[in-house]
Amino acid sequence: MSLGYAEKLSYKEDIGTVGMTEIFDSPQTLQEKIEELATIIKHSKHLVAFTGAGISTSCGIPDFRGPKGVWTLQRDGKSIPEASLPFDRATPSFTHMALVELEKAGILKFLISQNVDSLHLRSGIPRDKLSELHGNSFRELCPSCGVEYVRDFEVETIGMKETPRRCSDENCKARLKDTVLDWDDALPPKEVNPADKHCRMADVVLCLGTSLQVTPACNLPLRCIRGGGKVVIVNLQPTPKDKKAGLVIHGLVDKVLAGVMQLLNMRIPPYVRVDFLQICFKRLISKDNDQRYVRWALSVGSVHGSRAPLPFVRLVEVLFPENPLLKGAILTKPPFHLTRQMLSRPLKMLVKLNFGDGCRCSCTSIDFPLNFEALKGSIDNDTDGVVQKLRDSALQDPSCGQCEIVERKSLLSTRSEITTYAIVTNVVRHRCSPVVIPSKENGFVRQTYQNIVKRLNERTDGNEASPKRLK
Repeated sequence: MSLGYAEKLSYKEDIGTVGMTEIFDSPQTLQEKIEELATIIKHSKHLVAFTGAGISTSCGIPDFRGPKGVWTLQRDGKSIPEASLPFDRATPSFTHMALVELEKAGILKFLISQNVDSLHLRSGIPRDKLSELHGNSFRELCPSCGVEYVRDFEVETIGMKETPRRCSDENCKARLKDTVLDWDDALPPKEVNPADKHCRMADVVLCLGTSLQVTPACNLPLRCIRGGGKVVIVNLQPTPKDKKAGLVIHGLVDKVLAGVMQLLNMRIPPYVRVDFLQICFKRLISKDNDQRYVRWALSVGSVHGSRAPLPFVRLVEVLFPENPLLKGAILTKPPFHLTRQMLSRPLKMLVKLNFGDGCRCSCTSIDFPLNFEALKGSIDNDTDGVVQKLRDSALQDPSCGQCEIVERKSLLSTRSEITTYAIVTNVVRHRCSPVVIPSKENGFVRQTYQNIVKRLNERTDGNEASPKRLK
């Protein structure tokens, strides 16, 4: 993983407490607290989640203040920790997907994140229900017209500086800026104002995987207390806000949310990642004007612009399976570009995409028939519909690699066509772990889900305003 964000931050001597010892509640205490949290969520009217780096550690992204966090190691004079996969290929955790399911069910009303890893957006949280207080390493903003661009690559800068790209609006074309804050940058009103509003409205603010040390963000969850709300903290280390919380749980966030979701009888949706790329085919003018031959160019690139990186593609192979005498090509460096001259006759071409680390499938192939007499014609499919179709097919065939055309633009003036493809590059299924509680007589024993639900429902008996009982 690229830890460019941490390296790009300006120097700050006082970054708060780091490297504190992690605390784990006993199994029985943890189970009791999970049941209490499930009850709290079940009865909540306006639940807000507030997340920190601790929810992404299981995704392969190091935290900052943990025993092996980025700032902890830097304080001790050690190098930044290595990550198991590229930053842009990190996959949403169980916790990310649990929050998606709670939002879809109408339980989670708003989500506030201090993270810059874009995993909440990738998981499926709607942008209008998400405040990214400290920005997003994969999001650019047009300072002129306000349009946001979410990328599949990490933006080069932080500190709201200009990036190499411009707004795609023909009437604007302003230079874009990154959205990640540096230490002394103020929280953007567009992010902090709705966060503040929802914390004041909340009856429960659920703080997950955050040390609650970075100001002023860390003070937002306390806004709910003035209106009679409750703060719940799930973190392995103590926080400065623990004394004001109604419930503090010391446990792995994924494990806690797994128990809660199981008690609420809610399943975690699979995560299906769909990436996009463009194939541009252009017929060129032949050098010798021999009508028997045609000269053409093929480019495989990013949908974000010709100069933008295409991080999930390692190399591209161009093959001619029905014409063994035609030599194929291996394109190893972006931009993946090939120019050829050959006889002007219909031809079947295969474009094989070889994916990099973090993709579940190693490769996929796209049939790309060539007919030099005419362009294929324009196509404009519903992007959301194409993506949903791919997600449905990926759940039936988890090997990945499924692809569909989203759009094709045929440009007669330049004798070229640009085809945009959507490709499934990852499928991850999350499962709730079986609930285990300790028994004084028999040590650790497995308790049935039905018995725990019975206990949970007993807590709500006699409350006429309680939501529907769990089943």
